Formats: sequence, C-alpha cells, structure tokens
Amino acid sequence: MSGEVSGGLTRPIGVFDSGVGGLSILQALHAELPAEDFIYIADSGHAPYGERDAAHVLERSRAITNYLRQNRHIQLLVVACNTATALAINTLRRENPGFDIVGVEPALKPAAAMTRTGRVGVMATRGTLTSSRFQALLDTVNIQAEFICQPCDGLAEAIEQSVHSDNTTKLIALCAQYTRAIGQFGHESGQIDTLVLGCTHYPFVQDYLHDLVGQTIQFISTGEPVARQTRRLLQSANDGPRENRLGQITMGTTGQAAHLKAAAEQWLHWQGNVESLLI
Repeated sequence: MSGEVSGGLTRPIGVFDSGVGGLSILQALHAELPAEDFIYIADSGHAPYGERDAAHVLERSRAITNYLRQNRHIQLLVVACNTATALAINTLRRENPGFDIVGVEPALKPAAAMTRTGRVGVMATRGTLTSSRFQALLDTVNIQAEFICQPCDGLAEAIEQSVHSDNTTKLIALCAQYTRAIGQFGHESGQIDTLVLGCTHYPFVQDYLHDLVGQTIQFISTGEPVARQTRRLLQSANDGPRENRLGQITMGTTGQAAHLKAAAEQWLHWQGNVESLLI
C-alpha cells in the first residue's frame, strides 16, 4: 500500500459514516495522523443505518467503498460507523482482498479492564447490538464483567438534528431515558461505573450524559483506538505515514451539504466546501 499515485499525488484515507457521527472518528484520525489527507463521506441521504435492515446497510457500505476506491483512489478505508462495521465489514474485506479496511466497534474489552464494580453500560444502535459480530464480541468478555446493553433508538438521529437547532430538549430527554434504562450509576457494589459509547455519534453528547450519570463515571469511545490501528497499518506499508506536512480534509455527502458543513464547523472547527454526491 503506497500513499502516492503516479505523478506524486497524495492518496487520501477514506472515512465514511451514515451521517455526521463519524466526525468523532475523523477528529481522532487527524489528531493522530496530521500529515495525511482524508476524504470523509456522510451517507446522510440514506440514514439512519442503525434502525435499517442488514441488506440496506451492506448495499450502502459496498457502494461507498467502491466509490472511494474507484473515484477517489484511497489508500485505506475507515468504516467510521458501528452499525456498518457490525453488518458489513466482513463482506467488504472479503470483496476487497489485500486492501486495508479499519472498522469501529464498541470498546467492550477496554471497558472490562477498566471497571471496578464489574458492571458496564453499553449504549449503541439496535443494529449494532443485534448483530452477530457484536454478540461474538460480547461472548469474549462477558465472563470478565456484566454488560447492560441498551439500544438507543432515535438518539443518533436526534444528534444529527441538533446541528441546526438550539433546542436540545428532545436530545436530553433521550439521553435521560436510555441512561435511566441502563440502571444505577456509581462506584458502589452493584452499580455501573463505566459506560461504553457504542455509536460514533454519542461522543458529541457526552457532556449531557456526564450530567445525567455523574462526572466520575468512565466513558469509553472508539476514536483513539481506531486512529492508532490506522497508524499501525500505515507503518506496516512500505512508506509508512507521511510527516512534515499538513494534510487536507475533503468532505462530501449524499444528503444536505449545509448539514455536514455546519456539523464539521461546530465540532471540528473545519472550514471548507462540502461536495454533494450521488452514490
């Protein structure tokens, strides 16, 4: 895997999500690999993935992967969506042999290592929690801790909508509903002391979640581990990650360009034009 194509042009790293949640992964990737170029695609025109069937998620994931490889000549792909990772990444890897694809999944193993009470909450989409991939992951760690898994219907969509609205009433209500359903948080025996944010959208509401469950509860998300894995894959390539330059971030969406632009400005302080895509 080389970071350049003929003529010395830089090959970007592709990143995609069903919407704007994957910006949390992009943020971690850019911090870890500031010299790399990235292209981020929000498939907002076909979202949300978390409450759609597996065939829909696979179809969209395959289409975007093919577009990024054939039209944008990416050197590596990050599937910055828990649901797409759970339902599509095995097929994508099988259909793209010899090409590195990094996925995201709820950080159950780090949570099991960090909890002191032995009880861990997991917030994720229904699509993630009901997938065979997640169940297999859970089977590897459920002897180390008790995991209370909560499907958070509508939360990712509410986070998307919050980009254009100062009214956070619905967003906070959903956060309260789902944290309440998980159980009692705290550091005493029988309480939950660790919360896994199992959707890339959820780090953007962690301030609200901390207000609800307590500031001392440990939150675990996937951005930094994904960024470190991406760096390792680049280092295993012949040229490794680039240095001594400032990489560029390009963005496109199958939904409303203004929506992705506003989210990137608000959460990443990114400035630029978003391309409208038909994929």
